[in-house]
Amino acid sequence: MEAQTSKVVLSLNAKEVDSLKDGVSFKKNPEDGRCYIIYKSSGGFKACKNQCKHQGGLFIKDIEDLDGRTVKCTKHNWKLNVSSMKYVNPPDSFLQDELEVEMLDDGGMQLVELSPIDPWLTDPRDPLELQEGEITYLTHACMELQLGQKRFLFDPWLMGPAFARGWWLLHEPPADCLDRLCAADLIYISHLHSDHLRPNGGRLPEKVDLMMSDFAGGASGFPMTFHGGKYSGELNTVQCCPGNIVEPWGTPFTEQRCYIAKHYVALSEAITDPPANAKIYKDSWEFDLYVDELNSAISSEIFKHESWIQFYYSWAGFQNYNLVVRMIETDDSFKPMSNGYDYLVDFLDLSFPSTRPDREHSYIEIKNRIGVMRYVVLHGGLWDDLYIGFQNRISRDPDTYHHKFWNHFQTQLPLHGPDWDQFLQQVPPIQETDALNYGLLNYCSIL
Repeated sequence: MEAQTSKVVLSLNAKEVDSLKDGVSFKKNPEDGRCYIIYKSSGGFKACKNQCKHQGGLFIKDIEDLDGRTVKCTKHNWKLNVSSMKYVNPPDSFLQDELEVEMLDDGGMQLVELSPIDPWLTDPRDPLELQEGEITYLTHACMELQLGQKRFLFDPWLMGPAFARGWWLLHEPPADCLDRLCAADLIYISHLHSDHLRPNGGRLPEKVDLMMSDFAGGASGFPMTFHGGKYSGELNTVQCCPGNIVEPWGTPFTEQRCYIAKHYVALSEAITDPPANAKIYKDSWEFDLYVDELNSAISSEIFKHESWIQFYYSWAGFQNYNLVVRMIETDDSFKPMSNGYDYLVDFLDLSFPSTRPDREHSYIEIKNRIGVMRYVVLHGGLWDDLYIGFQNRISRDPDTYHHKFWNHFQTQLPLHGPDWDQFLQQVPPIQETDALNYGLLNYCSIL
């Protein structure tokens, strides 16, 4: 186990401690300029760094908090309840790392930082001897690392779209990319977004070791899918694919498709140009092949039965949360379809009311492109295909990010999709005239 170390990051004398008022106080270390938050209550003191866990912004007092327990980040308005060290906006998200508060015999105080905070969670290993290695860039986030006789491949999204039809590869992978994938000794998946986790239609070699992380790097589609709130306006410019190729935040290496880096030389000497005949950028994507597959879900038998809604959300398993969501099926321009489904889900008791409840509640309205939404429902897919794939538009009242809700539908859905065969056995047969009332045949002609 790694030894834990301690460091005094702030010292206050007895007079400074006595001057602390109940609630939140901000203090700065005069020696290094680092800032800290101290919370005083009848139960004693709590303290933490003045640094938001999201992107490192500074906290200030929250003027909307009458109890004097909450601070607000100056970057993205995240809010932290310092009395519990829990973030309240977004709710049910993170815990702030606490500093140890040590009271001195002379009435002074020291704030102590422990590192690591939980040493029993670490698993130290002896360092391996460095070997000469090569890193070859293939496409998007996919790279091949060769160390001695071992080959490792990272995040192999090599063909087709990611996030439903929202992201498409910019760079052409080398012709032997699948051979490289099959020859790897280890495949590493950095996080669970579909441009990393679900490559090549979900197909990976059977006899290659796989290492995965459960970290999700954030929902980069959120700012562009919201409307009517603080993140709308100029950001809301992403159009439908095909027609426009959208590769936001993708393919970080735009200068060249293939390069080789060796760790023991300077960077300028380590990068080599791709072969003269290498095709760097893609010029075809087989849009119809993949878009037609998504749209095939529109006419699925399950959507002829309105009870699919209750069956699906019962399978999803999210409830006991005071949030009402309105789901609206739309065309590619996010205009509601005349015969599309438009329904409410009350996640407090997992009911499906015809109108919003009278009680005080949070509300989200989500407009989804019908083909992608039905494909996600049919296959039990994660909802990041919708919002990171720019396949919906979202508004909310109040303008609060509900981490618990989004995190569930992004990371905590059941491992196995809904049992639609069982569903169809439970529902009575439906006549074609009834199906027309739901507009199912019209959906196919529109798209």
